[in-house]
Amino acid sequence: MSSHTVDWSALRAPGADAGPAGGRRESRKRATRQRLVDTATEMFLERGFDAVTVVEIARVCGVSPTTVFNHFPTKESLVLDLPADLLAALRAGLADPGTPPVEAMARILAGELDNLITWLEAQDDQVWAAAAVQRFEAMVRDTPALRAHHRDMLARMTDTACEALAARAGLAPSDPEPQIAATALVGLWSVQVNSSCAHLDGQRNPAQVRDAVTAEVRRAAQLLATGLAAFAS
Repeated sequence: MSSHTVDWSALRAPGADAGPAGGRRESRKRATRQRLVDTATEMFLERGFDAVTVVEIARVCGVSPTTVFNHFPTKESLVLDLPADLLAALRAGLADPGTPPVEAMARILAGELDNLITWLEAQDDQVWAAAAVQRFEAMVRDTPALRAHHRDMLARMTDTACEALAARAGLAPSDPEPQIAATALVGLWSVQVNSSCAHLDGQRNPAQVRDAVTAEVRRAAQLLATGLAAFAS
């Protein structure tokens, strides 16, 4: 899995390469992790998240359920992940006094969008690719366990943002200013997800999707910028 919340490479067209392999220990671990993600994503999309068990995923991949949980703490994290380096980037970006909070968040969101666009550009069938992302997002939206896991991810991001903003302003995380600022900034994440789904219609190419999503995120960010500029100062 990549260092992003969703590993789009797990969505593979029929017949696509199954991923990297290697003989050394770390290479084997990465290959096993990727195989688990690929297999779980395919099975979840085909049969539904709730209909597939970790035991089944492990059996198809030729490993034990314990191995699955050694790589992923929960079934939900097989398809939605919040890695430590993303939280570290959020903490560092919002703590930088030389970068406005909205700009710091926009950079992180741009990285997430790049992850999706890079995957889209690598696909031979753009219509299939757009439909695959739509199916993935629909699965998250329509599965209570994944919705709850996604909310938990956003809550962890909000807590991290709140702590960074509070330290930056010399306030406590319990103060209202860093709380509302963090909530608003992380809200841009949902704006980007919704915009991506709206523009992945099979008609736009990846560059057009990037431009359209970026423009909508910037519109939302501009609305926040005035109020958060006062907070940052």
